Amino acid sequence: MTDLPKRIHLVEEGPREGFQIEKGPIATHRKIELIDALSDTGLDTIQIVSFVNPKRVPGMADAEEVVKGITPRVGVAYTGLWLNDQGFNRARATGRLDIRGTITTGVSDTFLKRNQNRSIAEQIASQREMVQRYVDLGIPVRRGGMMAAFGCNYEGDIPASKVVELVGVELDIAGEHGIELEYISLADTMGWATPMTIKRTVGAVREKYPDLELSLHLHDTRALGLANAYAGLEMGISKFDAAVAGLGGCPFAGNAGAAGNVCTEDLVFMCQEMGIETGVDLDKLIECAKLAEDIVGHPLPGCVMKGGTLQKLREAKANRA
Repeated sequence: MTDLPKRIHLVEEGPREGFQIEKGPIATHRKIELIDALSDTGLDTIQIVSFVNPKRVPGMADAEEVVKGITPRVGVAYTGLWLNDQGFNRARATGRLDIRGTITTGVSDTFLKRNQNRSIAEQIASQREMVQRYVDLGIPVRRGGMMAAFGCNYEGDIPASKVVELVGVELDIAGEHGIELEYISLADTMGWATPMTIKRTVGAVREKYPDLELSLHLHDTRALGLANAYAGLEMGISKFDAAVAGLGGCPFAGNAGAAGNVCTEDLVFMCQEMGIETGVDLDKLIECAKLAEDIVGHPLPGCVMKGGTLQKLREAKANRA
């Protein structure tokens, strides 16, 4: 337990993760309502949209309108996701987003073909071109990302050695352009991770690259999101992606039951009970979770928004005494 971090940093991805997969159309003004509410919780990084083909992901067809409509808060970075040069150009054209480059690979050829219509080799080649573009435009590149790092619905279990190999590829691409990556995010895109595989894969990467910081992007498809986050905390991981109320899921995961990221308020609650700082107002975040449920019009999987916090119960007991 000695590796537990004293503080973690959260990237809120609910608006992007959630609204990209909802079946019913979500009104633009309601997306903006949630983003503005999240901006007042203490979260300092919120991924609000993705710039992707609206025919394939109709929930993101209004990405530009969402970006235009938010009320930015000082100290909050608003980011977007893009998968290719066209999406990157759209993101830059908004003039309102925190634009930072990411070197992104994946360990599954099949998933990459479905998600981005590329093989692993083609993805690596495209990343070399994108990084050169970032450098030419003076855009910082400090992050790497790896999709399906723990398993794939199409290709099965992913050996930790393959993840280590592709981490090396990302570091090489960065080095070719004089860039030092601050961290690499390992994504459990299709919910295959277990606490054991989290520790095995993180441990393998750490053994090869002991000074490299890692982040976890966890999905709760098989109800192991928090357990996997806990395993990451035990390994000293201090950066996590999360989604308010457990919103989201990947539309190309090949699993109709694919769940969203680990639930933000549930993760914040767990960390607070462990004495780990998050910088987030949990009460405000719970209100955002309830708002998200109202916006999508159906129950969401977050637990703390339904069960409440232990602190509230402690306060009620103290008042009765």
